[in-house]
Amino acid sequence: MLAAVAMFSVQLGAAISVGLFEEVGVAGTAWLRITIGAIGFVLIARPRYWRWSRRELRAPILLGFVSAGMTLSFLAAISLLPLGTAVAIEFLGPLAVATIHSRSRGALAWPALALAGVVLLTEPWQGTASLLGIGFAVISGVCWGLYIVITQHVGDRFAGVDGLAISLPVAALVTMFVGLPQAWGHMTLEVLLVALGAAVLLPLIPWTLELYALRRLTKAAFGTLMALEPAIALAIGIVVLRQIPQGPQLVGMGCVVLAGIAAERTGQRTVALGT
Repeated sequence: MLAAVAMFSVQLGAAISVGLFEEVGVAGTAWLRITIGAIGFVLIARPRYWRWSRRELRAPILLGFVSAGMTLSFLAAISLLPLGTAVAIEFLGPLAVATIHSRSRGALAWPALALAGVVLLTEPWQGTASLLGIGFAVISGVCWGLYIVITQHVGDRFAGVDGLAISLPVAALVTMFVGLPQAWGHMTLEVLLVALGAAVLLPLIPWTLELYALRRLTKAAFGTLMALEPAIALAIGIVVLRQIPQGPQLVGMGCVVLAGIAAERTGQRTVALGT
């Protein structure tokens, strides 16, 4: 349930963020969302940073850099591609993680199926898909795979949302260098209110729920649920953004979802679950 709510929140937050691109730019939107989220996590957790050693802080700090990269590249991707297509390409990252952790040689077939689905989604033979957008989605996918692995590691070692209260301020600082110049001079009350709503939907709600979900689920179970995210993104893209897919794109989305569910079922968690 936690993972399912997180997925809907992520995609709805992404759809709302699209409306901010014209006002504060892609990087400005990412910076505002992450900064508001970071403030929220710090107020909730009130972390005492001096309690942890440098070695303990390495993982959440690394998570901050990965979160910044994932957010920036994903927002850049959905500014150039339909939401469902961008998320389907991005999902290749978690799918690769599932395949690597699988003990079955047959699992190698699932990335091939997902790749075929992405080809149907992007329709390269028509030359309509943005190559730059695809590149950003691929980068976001790599970051998403790293995010899942590192978040599980952080969740096992930090109580509550302490890990996020460390990682999000780092992500805010990283995105500030590219986001603040875009947003400066355009941060009206309306923009800030929309950014607040987007930040609550992503990252505040979903990253908290995913952290708790990863404490209670194996990578296989969590990944199986995440395989539904491209389909959720497609549905929200249709309803909120009026991005209507064609027949081949629907088939491609089905391939990605099927490949994700099949591959993630063979995944294995290699660390002990937290309580």
